[in-house]
Amino acid sequence: MRITGYRTVTTVHDWGRPIGDVNGAVNSGKTSVPIVVLTTDTGLEGIGIGSLDGIDVVFPALDGQDPRAVVALYDRMLAWVFKRGHAGAMFGAIGALDMALWDLKAKAVEQPLWRLLGARDHVVPAYASGLDGPLTDDELTRLHKQFAECGLQAVKLKGGLDVAADLRRLDLLSELYRDQTGHAPALMLDANESWSRKEAVRHIRRIEEHADLAWVEEPVRRWDVDGLALVTQSVKAAVATGENLTGLEQFRPLLAANAVDIVQTGSVWGITHFLRVAALAHAFDLPISPVGYDLNPLGHAAAVVPNHLSIEIQDLAFPVGMTADQEIVDGHLVLGDSPGLGYSVDETAIAGLGDSADWGAKAGPHVRPDRAGRRLVGKPAIRSRS
Repeated sequence: MRITGYRTVTTVHDWGRPIGDVNGAVNSGKTSVPIVVLTTDTGLEGIGIGSLDGIDVVFPALDGQDPRAVVALYDRMLAWVFKRGHAGAMFGAIGALDMALWDLKAKAVEQPLWRLLGARDHVVPAYASGLDGPLTDDELTRLHKQFAECGLQAVKLKGGLDVAADLRRLDLLSELYRDQTGHAPALMLDANESWSRKEAVRHIRRIEEHADLAWVEEPVRRWDVDGLALVTQSVKAAVATGENLTGLEQFRPLLAANAVDIVQTGSVWGITHFLRVAALAHAFDLPISPVGYDLNPLGHAAAVVPNHLSIEIQDLAFPVGMTADQEIVDGHLVLGDSPGLGYSVDETAIAGLGDSADWGAKAGPHVRPDRAGRRLVGKPAIRSRS
């Protein structure tokens, strides 16, 4: 089998609500989902999700190659951009192609990827996380009632601007999940790199006077080894970070400095990256937790690593024109038996989309606000929805 080409398509995920975090919001509730499809001379096609920026640069490393040599081809892609560098969107392009390669490898032997990777089971622990920063309390409750009805017993809240608001919303979620499941949920708070070092310690400690946090996520900048170590040593909650790091070289300093308690990876960075980071974390006796993305592509890899903690579930719907052989049952992501990642793409339906969507609007969560990490008191004016 040889790789003969690729095509790209971009669909839309309609969340049915505004989404975002402390940095900003996508008020339309519609975001873009880039897809790459690798073609082969056998007719098999592999599907990957992630950045399309740089696909044209990296693809020559795969052209004409046997896609079953996934790990070697992953390193070949990294080597292909040795001078250019592989951080950011380029790493996302490599990740999308890596997913497509693993999808092809499993399809070639007609097995679901979780089985090909050597997992004993296809049931993966999960937690709820609705990108719920811009929601009102009523909207927050309605959203998480759906997650609780799926049996999820751990929940992550977006916050970080106002202690009183964070406590009120954590209490709302705690009561909702307890009523629905009969158990007090594990609570997490995600600040999305919005605090300075001491600001983080101050905010978290005030919350911990009233609530028990399982973890606090990205309290300071992703590369701030000393700052993350300070927060880890100063609060009771575990510190989770890593979703925005690209490559083992970016993780190594954090682990060596005991600056992280729960290692995270972003789904858009690919399966090989996740497996390698999981092995590195395991060497330090640390758990790993994938940060969710449409269709949960890292679920298959999470099923096989010994130190997997829980996978993030951000929505119960799929992007337009896409389906996945998976479901949420009793608080777990249950993967099906369809070959590969279990994805299908209706390109005709996607081609007929009239909607456009983007994560990168000026007020969106991917744009860092002017005063991030430099707020003494209070909360900035809420941006109006448009």
